Amino acid sequence: MSANMYEEAKKREDALANFLKDIVSIPSLSSQEGDVVKFMAEAMKKLGYDEVVIDGMGNLLGRIGNGPRVIAFDGHCDTVDIGDISLWTTHPPYPATLDKEAGKIYGRGCTDQKGGVASSIYGIAMLKELGMVPEDLTIWVVASVQEEDCDGLCWQYIVQEGKLVPEVVVSTEPTSLQIYHGHRGRMEIEITTRGVSCHGSAPERGDNAVYKMADIIKDIEKLNETLPPKEPLGKGTVTISHIRSTSPSLCAVADSCTIHLDRRLTVGENEETSVAELRALPSVQKASAEIKVLEYSVPSWTGLVYPTKKYYPTWNIPENSPQVTSAVRAYQDAFGEDPVVSYWVFSTNGVSICGMFGIPCIGFGPGHERFAHFPNEEIDIADLTRAAAFYADFAMEYAKTPPPAK
Repeated sequence: MSANMYEEAKKREDALANFLKDIVSIPSLSSQEGDVVKFMAEAMKKLGYDEVVIDGMGNLLGRIGNGPRVIAFDGHCDTVDIGDISLWTTHPPYPATLDKEAGKIYGRGCTDQKGGVASSIYGIAMLKELGMVPEDLTIWVVASVQEEDCDGLCWQYIVQEGKLVPEVVVSTEPTSLQIYHGHRGRMEIEITTRGVSCHGSAPERGDNAVYKMADIIKDIEKLNETLPPKEPLGKGTVTISHIRSTSPSLCAVADSCTIHLDRRLTVGENEETSVAELRALPSVQKASAEIKVLEYSVPSWTGLVYPTKKYYPTWNIPENSPQVTSAVRAYQDAFGEDPVVSYWVFSTNGVSICGMFGIPCIGFGPGHERFAHFPNEEIDIADLTRAAAFYADFAMEYAKTPPPAK
């Protein structure tokens, strides 16, 4: 039955590839996803979805089935910008290029991560078309927004305001068609030192905030080197990604200096432990530096502002969980081989789905992480087809598991 699902997906490969080409050709930076959301909503209706909703934040949710058990597939439809256009040397970022001879689609967002969105929309529609939706399942396919700017914010809204709490969520972020079940968390932190400005011709009259920051920068570099690796997600990291200062003029001593930290969080690390280790640095104490976890409060494309702290928790679920084992069986049945089971390097909406709300989450997506945020972004058309078949198979396999205890 599952192998037949893969054959059915192959029959729909051209339609799926053209759909992805269409949605990649619609630019959709974070908070500017309205056009692509509306386009996909119409496509869902034509594909026979039982219900299609655009929520208050602008997330697109399509439902198939009406059973008591709820599962969901998630993929974000926003993208990063194109960066330096001169680096796009093989194909332009827009419109998308579909090259059947090469078996690829090129364009900004094809891998990160409209490919997963397209495959899930088509895979679950195929399940309905074939009359194979498990009777006890309600399946939601979500095209979420603002992930690139604030991963997980969309699902904070979906869970807290939409009250959609599935038994499991399959993230369709790129995994090279491997099964992922967790990743490190992250947070964004600023450290600020204060000084006293004076004329640059006599710097001894002031107190240079940049000089105070110098020792802190060295201590943070050392801190990163000493953070221990932790199983199964590996080592946490901290790096300085931006530095700025203020002064009355370029002929004056700096009266403030601020650094921006990208802190990746492994098992056992969280907001409290990470802030505490920064406060304990001798240079931070000596400079009486201020430490601040940043917040995000940017309007979505609908105009909604849904503020949140830029703390994105670490998460993983056990490899022997029913969610992962269902995914493994689905893969084996569909493709006749064992999958690779692993973890993401980057961060996904799983930080809120599983990290905040404890909803089990797995990952399976077409495309490779290395093409995310990369010029000449590409995806294999064959991967789209395999992902669509897997999503349909996973729904059928997961329906065989006992409902979770309440």
